[in-house]
Amino acid sequence: MTEARQAVVLVRVSTREQEEGYSIDAQKYRLEEYCQRNELEVIKVFEIIESSTKGDREKFKQMLQFAKRQKGTTAVVADKVDRVQRRLSEIPLLEEAVKSGKIELHFRTEGYVIHKDSQSHAKLMWGMNVLMAQSYTDSLSDNVKRSLDHKVRKGEYIRSSPLGYLNAEDEGGNKTIIVDPVRGPIIKRIFEEYATGQYTMSDMARKAQQWGLRSKKNNKIAKSVIHTLLQNPFYYGEMRIKGELWKHNYEPLISWQTFNMCQEVRNGYGKKKFRYSGKDYVFRGSLTCAVTGNVVTADTKKKTYANGQTAQWIYLITRDPDNPEKKKWVREDHVIEQVEEILGQIGVNDPGIMEDVMDILKATNKTKKASHGDALSELKREHTKITDKLNRLTDLRLEGEINGEEFKAQKTRLKDRQYEIDHSILNLDKADDVFTESLESLIQLADNALGHFRSSNIEGKQRVLNFVFSNLELKGATLCYSLKKPFDMFLNANNRSEWLGWQDSNLRMTGSKPVALPLGYTPIQINKIINREI
Repeated sequence: MTEARQAVVLVRVSTREQEEGYSIDAQKYRLEEYCQRNELEVIKVFEIIESSTKGDREKFKQMLQFAKRQKGTTAVVADKVDRVQRRLSEIPLLEEAVKSGKIELHFRTEGYVIHKDSQSHAKLMWGMNVLMAQSYTDSLSDNVKRSLDHKVRKGEYIRSSPLGYLNAEDEGGNKTIIVDPVRGPIIKRIFEEYATGQYTMSDMARKAQQWGLRSKKNNKIAKSVIHTLLQNPFYYGEMRIKGELWKHNYEPLISWQTFNMCQEVRNGYGKKKFRYSGKDYVFRGSLTCAVTGNVVTADTKKKTYANGQTAQWIYLITRDPDNPEKKKWVREDHVIEQVEEILGQIGVNDPGIMEDVMDILKATNKTKKASHGDALSELKREHTKITDKLNRLTDLRLEGEINGEEFKAQKTRLKDRQYEIDHSILNLDKADDVFTESLESLIQLADNALGHFRSSNIEGKQRVLNFVFSNLELKGATLCYSLKKPFDMFLNANNRSEWLGWQDSNLRMTGSKPVALPLGYTPIQINKIINREI
């Protein structure tokens, strides 16, 4: 074997170990003493603060590449095996460098060296040490996960408190979350004001700044922060962990009803329709500038004639594509004409095709009703069973069969589940309302999209735009757009021979290619379309 005369010292602690006071200097002293005792010249010391099991371990790779670039064999000297690696998958990477004679691995604590001529038992010892290190690390990871899962089930939040709350300790020294006495009332006011439907997100951002709301780092509150906090269920009593909602133990700032009203305002449906405090326009919030990507604003211009009569026009304010620094004013009615031209192509004029559309929607509605009814019945049955259990639990407490602590624990568990069921029923009913509204809109638009648009008030026109178009942009005076499904399939859908030519009675595509017609969708797909899942 070629005995190494030069060495690279590897000193590593994890980020957590560093925080807990583990000493890099102590490792370095021991390893430099080892090199001196074994007549190894230290050519470089690598001090690494990183996990040996997470990420790409860039600094570790840099150390290895440095050692391999040296002439002859370089000893990589470490305090323990787990200072070098805790993953079996890294053995081939190191083994290649060992076999080629570029490096030797010196483990001070374990007391052995791995080199290109090492016998099997030394290599086996190396592999076993790495295996045990990985097993230990995996066990720690599993324990952390179990601990976090347990905390979540107990209603403990495992992240930093949201804006409006503070991380604190209770009288027993346990970590908890309390309402921020300064920011909390402002957050509550934001929810209550936005729930009225009178203000936009931008309005609320401005109000939040006027009310003195600042981030935890004392920065101004941006619109994006308001958008995020208005969707955070933590404020009414639930925490979202990995996409699931869990009830938490901390003081809520608002009621679930207030939170739900805010979602209805934000999404533009439900009993709380969005209302602007100022003048409303057909394209308010739905039209963006193709040049800047910003929402197109509008203004009303009035003119008074010599005879005393007045006229007014609404202008949309965008940017000139040829000169982005210059504003461009476009008459709203000119853009509405372009919308109407598109909607005129969507309506299904052929009575036979409309009959086919209605057959599909009837089948879709029948499937929805059955599914909705089954889900609702199951939830109500479970709610009734829990009520019976609560009654029996009370009887057991009155008869002295269980103590107060057990009674409270079981009652809390059962009431929590009832709360979840109530929440699910409300969501189910809300989804049913949205489905019904969407179904009616789809029927009206398929029958006569242009007529429905023209006969609607401003709010109705806005609903049509949001329902039909997935994107609306103004490039100069030209409207650019894309349609939502199935309206992209409804364009010029008035040739029944072509329509039926691509379909069989089971509503499956039978031709060699699909055509731009709505019957390319099955009832299940139409159901997803109506519920905005496609």
